[in-house]
Amino acid sequence: MTDKIHLDRAHLHHLYRGMLRIRRFEAKCVELYQAQKIRGFLHLYDGEEAVAVGVMDALEPRDAVLATYREHGHALARGMPMAPLMAEMLGKVEGCCRGRGGSMHLFHREHRFFGGNAIVGGGLPLAVGIAMADKQLRPGAVTACFFGEGAVAEGAFHESMNLAAIWKLPVLFVCENNLYAMGVPLADSESQTEVYRKADAYRMASAQVDAMDPVQMAAAARRAVAHVRAGLGPYFLECRTYRFRAHSMFDTQAYRTRGEIEGWRQRDAIERLRHWMEGNHLLTVDEAAAIDAAVAAELQAAVAFAEAGTLEPVDQLERFVLMDRVVQETVT
Repeated sequence: MTDKIHLDRAHLHHLYRGMLRIRRFEAKCVELYQAQKIRGFLHLYDGEEAVAVGVMDALEPRDAVLATYREHGHALARGMPMAPLMAEMLGKVEGCCRGRGGSMHLFHREHRFFGGNAIVGGGLPLAVGIAMADKQLRPGAVTACFFGEGAVAEGAFHESMNLAAIWKLPVLFVCENNLYAMGVPLADSESQTEVYRKADAYRMASAQVDAMDPVQMAAAARRAVAHVRAGLGPYFLECRTYRFRAHSMFDTQAYRTRGEIEGWRQRDAIERLRHWMEGNHLLTVDEAAAIDAAVAAELQAAVAFAEAGTLEPVDQLERFVLMDRVVQETVT
């Protein structure tokens, strides 16, 4: 771990609990998927938790967030309640999108969480548009946009980076580099594997961080958000991370070995933070047990809520296809 940032005991516990909530939520999603209670695609965030928790910890309620189709962790870290999130996973009306979004299309207006996007790189131009509006309507607000390293090969990535730089928009570009764009090794798809250096072409401030170290990740996120919020223009943060599970539940993972996965598991951010806190007398056995029990209780309640939920009535399936009312929001 690093000593470049000093967090108090309560804050460290907050980071640990945030990552543990994501890990346990997704482990339960695997069980529910195998029981055919969750249908469709399921992309898990297992191993990358420090990125979402570190970035969200640096954001404020007025900020906006856009994520990828691997966004359960982002939603939880942003503050979306676990119960409606689980209900959405099960396709229930009580879900955050009435069960219509499912795993890949989460949305929560109150938390300014704008998805959940199944298109690779699809959130990038949306982030530019939201940041442009916020620059006028919410001075000081930051738009955080998460995407994988595979998205840097998309034209939308370069267009979004260029416009954000020209217009000095308050965007934090967060590249979650897990080394495989679905199943293609980074070195086979990009001539420049130090992805953060791509920002140089747009004269944009950038940094690379070991995202398997939660404290380094939190520190890097704070610096990046402070840069953007100060009006200094967009920032590109490359987070070197790794997904422990397959790209999706249909992925056979023929492109990597068990040994490689186990090697990365030795660097698990959750275990790394727990051992470091224990070694520095910042987490006791009883405190760890209490955090674990609280997360387990929250998850149990969320699953019960979701399973007791209802499916959309057939006569309501055509709702939301066409707009039936205009919602006007007052910016304060």
